[in-house]
Amino acid sequence: MRRITRIATAGIASAALALSVTACGSDSSSGSSSSDDNGGKAAIAYDIGGRGDQSFNDAAYAGLVKAEKELDVKGTEAEPSEGEGDPDKVQRLTSLARADNNPVIGVGFAYAPAVAEVAPKFKDTTFGIVDDTSKTGPNIANLVFNEEQGSYLAGVAAAKVTKSNTVGFIGGVETPLIKKFEAGFVQGVKDTNKNVNVKVQYLTQPPDFGGFSKPDLGKAAAQGQLDAGADVIYAAAGLAGAGAIEATAKAGKWAIGVDSDQYNQKGLAAYKERILTSVTKNVSGAVFNLIKSVQDGKPQQGEIRYGLEDDGVALAKSNPAFTSMTDVITAVDKAKADIIAGTIQVKTAP
Repeated sequence: MRRITRIATAGIASAALALSVTACGSDSSSGSSSSDDNGGKAAIAYDIGGRGDQSFNDAAYAGLVKAEKELDVKGTEAEPSEGEGDPDKVQRLTSLARADNNPVIGVGFAYAPAVAEVAPKFKDTTFGIVDDTSKTGPNIANLVFNEEQGSYLAGVAAAKVTKSNTVGFIGGVETPLIKKFEAGFVQGVKDTNKNVNVKVQYLTQPPDFGGFSKPDLGKAAAQGQLDAGADVIYAAAGLAGAGAIEATAKAGKWAIGVDSDQYNQKGLAAYKERILTSVTKNVSGAVFNLIKSVQDGKPQQGEIRYGLEDDGVALAKSNPAFTSMTDVITAVDKAKADIIAGTIQVKTAP
């Protein structure tokens, strides 16, 4: 797999990278791809935190790896730049498309404006946006999830497990997407036990997206909630969530992970026994499915939504300590069935 490192903000460095990538594909000035290998190359551009976040980006990477193994796709990864707000998204996506990658997938809602700008210039290339429906087009696939549903199940589990009747939610950045996680979690807690107090904290506010990339912020927030009596903490904060898990585990309390099954993440192995469960999003499956659709000549477009009914979101059951809690598992499974049946309507905003 070819990995592109961070694109420097300086124009010369960006141009140099663009040239090196373009040399791999078409030299068409129109921007549309004419390579015979089109569809045999795919690229993902990572969100803040990049690969190694033990969460969201790593899930996307797993989907690309699966496509390489099962579809004989040549994969390329592109890391975010370090400037505020990651200013090089348009350049990054353009470089990947010019190199005949198809599809080109922006991992995270922050890529939506860049995809909307670049996609019309490469009409034969499919662009994917994970976690956003605001930007659409004939060659854009919006890969989205019912995060609130999985978070509701986490709330049920937290309310059943807590002994202090105080639990915590930590959001990386206060955006509508992360507020879906909050809304589902709080509703799940309150529907299970209205007497449980839910402490909510966001690490940063837009346009500062550092709350997704700084573990120390997550650690400090979790410590504050622990000091206030929380004994279960759910963090939807990307790489910063690893810091929350560390603090919670060291305190001997329960952490709830997000996006990937964080019990099984190697980078969190030291804390896995205190990772009760994780709200998983099948980002890897969504990435793989989009790549396969292009390979099959029937590229996905428009909104592709994943929820509990198709295991697009779920509550992980990897920790034996969790699965041994019969009453908790029973409550979670009942809530899942009720959400799928429509008996429970989960809110998407607090």
